[in-house]
Amino acid sequence: MSRILFITSNRLGDAVLSTGLLDHLTHAYPDARLTIACGPLPAPLFRSVPGLERLIPLAKRSYARHWLRLWLDCVGTRWDLVVDLRNSAVGRLVPARRRVFHAKPPRPMHKVEENAALLGLSPPPAPRLWIDDAARRQADALIPAGTGPFLAIGPTANWLGKEWPADRFARLALRLTGQGMGQGGVLQGARVAVLAAGPERERARPVLDALGDRAIDLTGRTDPMAAAACLERAALYVGNDSGLMHIAAAAGVPTVGLFGPGYPAIYGPWGPRGRVVVSEVPQADLLARVAADPNARGLMDGIAEDRVAEVAATLLAETHRTCDQFAATPAGAAEVPPLR
Repeated sequence: MSRILFITSNRLGDAVLSTGLLDHLTHAYPDARLTIACGPLPAPLFRSVPGLERLIPLAKRSYARHWLRLWLDCVGTRWDLVVDLRNSAVGRLVPARRRVFHAKPPRPMHKVEENAALLGLSPPPAPRLWIDDAARRQADALIPAGTGPFLAIGPTANWLGKEWPADRFARLALRLTGQGMGQGGVLQGARVAVLAAGPERERARPVLDALGDRAIDLTGRTDPMAAAACLERAALYVGNDSGLMHIAAAAGVPTVGLFGPGYPAIYGPWGPRGRVVVSEVPQADLLARVAADPNARGLMDGIAEDRVAEVAATLLAETHRTCDQFAATPAGAAEVPPLR
């Protein structure tokens, strides 16, 4: 029996974007036993990966003791393959027949492409989620019975500079569901699921208050796996550049990501159902403002509501017409070397 050690990010979005590479490994080496090390936040997303032998949530400790703990957990195994997306000493100091490490790419490219390059995979395998029955039962409890196709929005992010104003999210949601501007929306009459991490709940509250009983309040009520199970039922997702955006895209939901000072070419939602809307203010100007004042506000103000509504409506129409055109590339189709 061969064993693979997969070390991925402690950040939710980067961990999601690494799942395509992991999915490739599960198909390329179906008999391998997998140990996955990642941050505590994204850890639930990996609990149902095929072939999983051990999941190690890597909580940060002072003096980098988390890396020592991981080395102690892994040094006693002779690994057939180590895939280290953290480029850590652990990947170099455990016994292994073969090992590959993340390296800075020679040119800017999307993280999915960057990860695929470690194993020379082309086309790059798309991110995917292994949503289990327990998460779907959680979604059953969180999404009211009888809820039809709904709009999902992610109005928060891990940095205030990446958050589109809450009042614009509220107006957009009302507009898309036919409650704003006196006209029918592309999701006429739909409810709106609002997602945010527990510490971000207060920043999402203005959106919840504006939506009233139309809102499905999921703020602080899901871990990433439960969020994925809820999001896979959505008709459309609109949100800031965040881990939730990547979960929505990986779940196959038509996804609109909003970018100001961020990097859409590297971190945009991956796949044919992903779109980005960028600020009308040049990114260089926004980054200069951040350099001058790390607490600068209004960095997302250059994104107009009309533009987001237009992109969302167009995406929804396109995916409705073409949802069967994009068959997934067969996982593991690329030629791979034997582990032994």
